[in-house]
Amino acid sequence: MNGTPLRRWTLLLTLVVTGSLHAHANTLADIKRTGVLRLATEGNYTPFNYYKGKTLTGFEVELGNAIAKQLGVKAQWTTNVFESLLIGLQQNKYDLVIASHGITPERQAAVDFSAPHYCSGGILVSKPGGPRTVADLKGKIVTMGVNTSYLQYVQRLPGIRAVKTFPTTNDQLNAVLAGRADTMVLDRFNAIDASKALPGKLQLGDVIFPERIGMAMSKRNTQLVSAVNAALAAVMRDGTYAKLSTAYFGQDVRCK
Repeated sequence: MNGTPLRRWTLLLTLVVTGSLHAHANTLADIKRTGVLRLATEGNYTPFNYYKGKTLTGFEVELGNAIAKQLGVKAQWTTNVFESLLIGLQQNKYDLVIASHGITPERQAAVDFSAPHYCSGGILVSKPGGPRTVADLKGKIVTMGVNTSYLQYVQRLPGIRAVKTFPTTNDQLNAVLAGRADTMVLDRFNAIDASKALPGKLQLGDVIFPERIGMAMSKRNTQLVSAVNAALAAVMRDGTYAKLSTAYFGQDVRCK
């Protein structure tokens, strides 16, 4: 189903400003003194964070390890259900959460985020030679899933000839491949999977509805946020990020 999975948009209302929920967060100085960065993730969201046998791995896990290395400390991982991760962060059970959290105003009211460590969102998927950009959509037929999160945005785009809705992603793909529609909008990582399943038959265009994904830290832990951002920038500069991204996705998934 295209559009961001619903659980990734969970607003976690239990996080909203309850003084008893907050505990003193480890500062950067605390982390340097102990030599340990306590990271948390879900462990059930392939290929970002998941267990391979008994080993926790995935793009975000390896990226978290690289960030800890940049900070000069050891990575210590905890896994928890997605809905509890930010609550545990506020209770000082860990220092950094890296679990594909979209950066939303609701979440920013409860935690601070790093710079985005990747971007997702709705991407144009066409046959080779089809639309790649929003400008290319003029006079074109776009197919969308019924009740998906991107439908309302596509319907507002100017110049589109028509929007056709279908109940499943396969129906959308078949409409594009059969020439009944010029393009479709699909979540970026679902689109990558589709292109791998149909090599040479699909062209991935622009992310036209971006979603920024960030690492969460306790509110007002400014020195840690700055250090994590510097570490992320360093692994993006030195090739570590590109290597991980290519290994897991076949392309660079940083925000453009």
